[in-house]
Formats: sequence, structure tokens, C-alpha cells
Amino acid sequence: MQDEIIKFLAYNGKISVVCINSTEMVEKARKIHDLSPVTTAAFGRMLTMTAIMANEMKNAKDKITIQIKGNGPIQMMLTTANNFPKIKGYVENPVVDLPLNEFGKLDVGQAIGNGYINVIKDIGLKEPYIGICPLVSGEIAEDFAEYFAKSEQKNTAVALGVLVDKNGVKSAGGYIIKPMPDATNEDILKLEQNIFKAGSISKMLDEKLSLEEISKKITGDEDIKLIEDDINPKYQCNCNRNRFERGLISLGKEELKKLIETQDKIETTCQFCNKKYEFTKQEIEELLK
Repeated sequence: MQDEIIKFLAYNGKISVVCINSTEMVEKARKIHDLSPVTTAAFGRMLTMTAIMANEMKNAKDKITIQIKGNGPIQMMLTTANNFPKIKGYVENPVVDLPLNEFGKLDVGQAIGNGYINVIKDIGLKEPYIGICPLVSGEIAEDFAEYFAKSEQKNTAVALGVLVDKNGVKSAGGYIIKPMPDATNEDILKLEQNIFKAGSISKMLDEKLSLEEISKKITGDEDIKLIEDDINPKYQCNCNRNRFERGLISLGKEELKKLIETQDKIETTCQFCNKKYEFTKQEIEELLK
């Protein structure tokens, strides 16, 4: 099934729900970066959240970059996306192996550790919007809920999940739920009870529930209203040879001369997709001109 984002309104328009299936996107990232299971779970959650946040931006030229930096063995993860959304990213330490946590699950919190989320939104203003928030658990969903509350003053329920087995990613997805200004305390209490009863998003997706069925389950509202669908997030890198040529030129003449004195060719690798670009000695000499 193709990855998708679907938006709904529940409780007669008083609750906003955005639901995402990101299984293909997370599996593609796992293969590109050769991620271990716990790193797949961590990076997959972050990619899923990036897709939701990127799609909320208004214009095609808008761009979001998110960094999670912690003192755990993963160290740092970075994602960037436009509003289509096309997403790419990388992990500083892609192969982390840890024992399962006390609940028998992949220990994402331990792999991330203590640190912060940094969100940069370039939405066509003179200066980009920058929001920074300390991590509360390293489990990522709770950390983003805290980010929304502290940096964007929005109370938001966030769920993110990645189910991994020996063959790769079985399911990945998430949702964010935001009460509208006219939502009552009774609505929010009912919502919290249904979210608790519904269980994990990755399990619901693994059971082949559609995003509409998941939205009904987490809200307890059978009459949810579809607002927008047909949004298909993709893991896609936009690197090209010209970009790497410019990167080499930016090293400066002296540095390039040193490189071709010691090497017959230079191989560069894109950190987002691992594609390699090779430049021969003659090509470097052309760049020097």
C-alpha cells in the first residue's frame, strides 16, 4: 500500500486529526542507510513526524529541517523536507545495538538519550522560524508533543510507531490530534480515553487497518469528516553532480590542488542517499580553471 497522509475532523469539527502511513518511506531509508533495528525505529518516527509537519506548510518553496541531538549512541538525526512532502535525512550513527527495554520493545529513548529538538522552518520570511525544545524522553512522539506545547503553544496528542522484524519495516506511521478552540474538556477527556484504548499506531497498521479506520478508533467518532487525502509522502533525495561540483569548488584552489597531487580521482558521497559521484584528475583540473 502506498504511503499516504489523510486529514479528518472529528466531534463535529472540534477535533483535527492528521494520520499517516509511512511504511514504504521508512523502509527505503532503512535500506539506504543500512540502519539497525533500534535506529530504524528512531529515524522512522522522526521521518514520519517530518512528513506531517512539512505537509502543513503552505507553499511549494517552503522547507522544514529538523534535528534531534542527544547524548545517546545515535548522537544526531537530521531530516529535511518540502511541503509535497519529499523527505530526506541521515543519522550520525546508523548502527546502534541495544538490549530491549523493560517492556520488551526497542529502546529508542536510550538510543537517543538526553538532548534537544531543533526545528527550522524556511517559509519565505526574512528570517527562518527556529524552535528549540529539550527532549523529555527520547521516545520522539512525547518529545514532539512537548515541542508543540512549548514552542508553538499548541496542545497536541502525538503518536509515532515503527514495527521492525528480521526482514525490515513491517509498518510505520503516526498521527497528531489537535483540539480546536471550541473543544470542551469533556471532548478532550473522551478523546484521551479512546487514544488509550486504541493501542499503538504501528500495531493498527500491521493489522491492515486503513487510516480512516484508525482515525475512527482513536477518536471514538464514527462520523469523522474527510478534509484532505491523496497526499503521498516520499523519501527522495534531490542531489546531483552539479551540486557536488560546486561543493568541490567551494574548497578553494589550494585545497583542490593538494587533492589532485595525492589522488588520481576524488569520490564524494551524498549523506542523504549514499549516491556516489566520482571526479577524475582531469575533471578536477577543469574545475580549477
